[in-house]
Formats: sequence, structure tokens, C-alpha cells
Amino acid sequence: MKVLYHPDRDEIELSSVLYALSDPIRLFIVSQIRKYGENPCNSFEVPIAKSTLSHHIRTLRESGVVFTRSQGTQRLISVREEDLNHRFPGVLDAVLQAYEASGQGLPNKEDSK
Repeated sequence: MKVLYHPDRDEIELSSVLYALSDPIRLFIVSQIRKYGENPCNSFEVPIAKSTLSHHIRTLRESGVVFTRSQGTQRLISVREEDLNHRFPGVLDAVLQAYEASGQGLPNKEDSK
């Protein structure tokens, strides 16, 4: 199985994290993982193609926001809260609180184009 890139804790950059969290689909994914815990990649019901979902998850992983681990044939995703809070205390909480307070839920097809 392919080895996935995850930046080390000290390699996580604020600009990469903020970029990853700037997309409504990625914000929704992170919000869902944080709310319900570790999830398989295919469990997110979003109005986008599977390949586009893979791209969003890769962006989150390569920025250091999420961690992906393989279990059998599934890939499970979790938020790297401890690492993010170590590097940038309170940033993840602030972004997700603002997202949830805005009432934006799942983006519709027009928003994801």
C-alpha cells in the first residue's frame, strides 16, 4: 500500500493550515471528524465526485490538519488536534467555532464548483 505523506509536528505551517481550512468542503469534513471522531474516507456525504473528495482529504493531510491511517482496505481520518494546538494554540477551535456559528452546513453543488 502507498505510504502517505504527513508533515511532522514541527513542519506544520500556519499558512498551509489556514489554506486547507479556507474551503467550505474541507471545513465541513474537519467539522464532521471532530464532531463524530475518526471516520473512513468514504463516509462523508458531500455533493462532489469521489476524486474531488480525495483531493480535499489529501490537502488536509498534507497541510497537517488530519491524519490518515490504513486499516484493512479502509483509510480512516482523524483531526491532528494535539499537533495543531501545540503549533498554533486555539487556531483550530477559533476557525471551527466561526464556521459552526455561521450556520454554513454542507455546501450545495453550486458552492463546490
